[in-house]
Amino acid sequence: MPNSAKISDDRAVKPDRIGVLIVNLGTPEATSYWPMRRYLKEFLSDRRVVETNRLLWWFILNGIILTIRPKPSGHAYEKIWNRERNESPLKTITRSQAEKLALIFKGDSRVIVDWGMRYGLPPLGERLKALKNRGCERILVFPLYPQYSASTTATVADKVSEAMASLRWQPALRFVPPYYAEAVHIDALAQSVRDHLKTLSFAPDLILASFHGLPESYVEAGDPYYIHCRETARLLRERLNLPESRLKVVFQSRFGREEWLKPYAQEEVASLPGKSVRNLVMIMPGFAADCVETLEEVAIGLNETFHENGGENFSAVPCLNDSAGSIAMLATIIRKELAGWL
Repeated sequence: MPNSAKISDDRAVKPDRIGVLIVNLGTPEATSYWPMRRYLKEFLSDRRVVETNRLLWWFILNGIILTIRPKPSGHAYEKIWNRERNESPLKTITRSQAEKLALIFKGDSRVIVDWGMRYGLPPLGERLKALKNRGCERILVFPLYPQYSASTTATVADKVSEAMASLRWQPALRFVPPYYAEAVHIDALAQSVRDHLKTLSFAPDLILASFHGLPESYVEAGDPYYIHCRETARLLRERLNLPESRLKVVFQSRFGREEWLKPYAQEEVASLPGKSVRNLVMIMPGFAADCVETLEEVAIGLNETFHENGGENFSAVPCLNDSAGSIAMLATIIRKELAGWL
């Protein structure tokens, strides 16, 4: 038993504050081999990201992938790297989102906004402890994944739980649920499309909504991701008053030989000029911030694919990022979730 005589009565309890931690996927710290390898190892070692025999995957990951993939992945990041800050755009944007949200909530001294990454820096455990040390006895965790998947949203919850296990005085926790069908999210997406189309010198024959891919086996096992993606696209189509033939869904970033969600973005974009689609616009409604998948894979890679196959005009709608519409949307969702705490 502890000696109560040694316990001081002047241990002041800090003010009851509420932390808001926005979370995105993560990023390497540099584009060279070893930083890329460290990031890929952490990401691809996650059991929820790669659901396969662990022993077999260990040999594939460490013997093949982590030897070969860091270099081409680094080249992809090089194309979109924020050289002014020497970091990836995802880190730049996520930090800015947190800073702008902090300004929105500045009038309430109880609310503290911070940010972290599931993989890489800043780590979630560090930021959660920092919020707790600032007097946050309640923390709202906001995974910036509109559509739920075990490989994204659930792994944030896993990491948060892991961090909580090391704390004696644990804060109360809430998680923002998937916001794929939230009216404020659909409105923000629709307005971003309208604003972007006004800047173009052409009218699109087709808009493709591209979501990050997922193995079909994950959906067959019960992951709701595919349903959420289709619903986001349906609601966006309705808000823009477009028929299904004018706004279609594709899935990008396929990896490995397993069957992933279809149609595949690469194959679909390559086929479009042969279907009389000469003017193409793409939007990525599953990404809260521009990253290597949107900037390099879509805006550069699929742009080249479209033109190489006979397309004439291509444009990618920027993600919501830290735009005024995005920050207002995120703040609205946060206020909704904090309603019982404020």
